Amino acid sequence: MQYRRLGNAGMRISAVALGGWINYGEGKIAEDAAQATVRRAYEQGINFFDIADIYGKGESEKQMGAVLKDYPRHTLVISSKVFWPMSDEVNDQGLSRKHIFESVEKSLKRIGSDYLDIYFCHRPDPETPIEETVRAMDDLVHQGKILYWGTSEWGGEQIAEATAIADKRNLYAPVTEQPQYSMLWRERVEGEILPITQPRGIGLVVWSPLAQGMLTGKYDDGLPEDSRFAREGWAKERYMTEANTAKVRALKPIADELGATRAQLALAWTLRQKGVSCAIIGATKPGQIDDNVAAADLVLGDDVVAAIERVLAGK
Repeated sequence: MQYRRLGNAGMRISAVALGGWINYGEGKIAEDAAQATVRRAYEQGINFFDIADIYGKGESEKQMGAVLKDYPRHTLVISSKVFWPMSDEVNDQGLSRKHIFESVEKSLKRIGSDYLDIYFCHRPDPETPIEETVRAMDDLVHQGKILYWGTSEWGGEQIAEATAIADKRNLYAPVTEQPQYSMLWRERVEGEILPITQPRGIGLVVWSPLAQGMLTGKYDDGLPEDSRFAREGWAKERYMTEANTAKVRALKPIADELGATRAQLALAWTLRQKGVSCAIIGATKPGQIDDNVAAADLVLGDDVVAAIERVLAGK
């Protein structure tokens, strides 16, 4: 496994992380399979495990936490997130000081840890001044509840404002942003986010680098009954188009020439982007972990990247 600094921060995270979205804590995969996948991730050198309170309404934190408690805490990088409503109560949502302080305590209890390595603001909150959120995160760092904080799916201007406030007030600034990024979902990151985050030393830990599995090639010949797209209609509508299917098929000869799978090719393409610290995968089987982690060591030459770009441009 390759380990990278989280932007300019001193902490190192595995280039490939395991995320808890969709698959964990929602009963979509068997408990024994979920546990086996988390354990295989750790055995293969993954040290970064990304969760959120909203995933399964807390159940993802519990499920992953129950496995991670078996490992020395200093060998783990655990993140969670705050923003989405966790109940019908008016203050049980958003990025207010109240919700942040109450939510972190609940997440820590569910995970079974005294602190989080990274705490993400899961979306921007139009109802709360950014300065209030930055100050709350700074306080949590001083309290030892979190070590670093970051944003997820924030706009470039919002990230810039948060860092400017932190610099002006001498507060801890966000060190990471978690956006969606893949071969099939790239314009926003490359056009809006990286120009803000990279000069500020903010590392990206990207989610859905395999486009919900589309880039693995499993949909080359249609829709398998036990696939994610069969369960998640929104993902199928977003990614399973004729144009995308043609592109994914055309990537196969490139991957074959490298002796790699298309999943490995897609992950390596994402990881080669300057400013990206990590790619978060949503593996549900130990075998998927084995395949995905190999991407960290796959080097793409300029000729390979150029060939990929031609395919993605539809040429």
